[in-house]
Amino acid sequence: MSAEPRINDRIRVPEVRLVGPSGEQVGIVPLAKALELAQEYDLDLVEVAATARPPVCKLMDYGKFKYESAMKAREARKNQAHTVIKEMKLRPKIDPHDYDTKKGHVVRFLKQGDKVKITIMFRGREQSRPELGFRLLQRLAEDVQDLGFVESNPKQDGRNMIMVLGPHKKKTEAMAEARQAQEARKAEAKANPGKSQNAAESDEDVEIDDVVEDAEAPAEASADA
Repeated sequence: MSAEPRINDRIRVPEVRLVGPSGEQVGIVPLAKALELAQEYDLDLVEVAATARPPVCKLMDYGKFKYESAMKAREARKNQAHTVIKEMKLRPKIDPHDYDTKKGHVVRFLKQGDKVKITIMFRGREQSRPELGFRLLQRLAEDVQDLGFVESNPKQDGRNMIMVLGPHKKKTEAMAEARQAQEARKAEAKANPGKSQNAAESDEDVEIDDVVEDAEAPAEASADA
């Protein structure tokens, strides 16, 4: 069964409760009279409450109504906030450069309003030193405390230790700020045509994999085993 309302000649009832184009109540009128009024106003007769007795119909521009409804639905989907959990994987003996890189990814995720699951992966003899992973997680939480908080405290999960960081900023706020920043960059690029190419490139969304792991040489992994 079609979800579209019946309009004009597809309405098959002897009389309708008519609502005018400005929302005014016209009252119960014969269907033929309602269709005649629709033609006079150059509008459509749209059945808006089919289960009422008699059915309620309204005079409107149905094409415009459908277009505006589609735009509202599109805007609602655009502003809809989805809870996303990113994951970052680290080794307990990560070197300073790799740590700074991974921390940068965590900062990006939190700024976007996403939660971040931090996983410390223990290999070989590292499993006997869980305090190394715990200290690393504490350090990371302190380094990003302006952007996020510890939502789930560190806990051991087999060979891994896991902690979840939650963002201070709501997803909807982060999305709104991102759109404002993008619009500002576009406006600046338009005002400075010579920089338009660079601005366009900076506007492109750079996707980061949800799971980022440390690159370990096979030789080192086998030595730990």
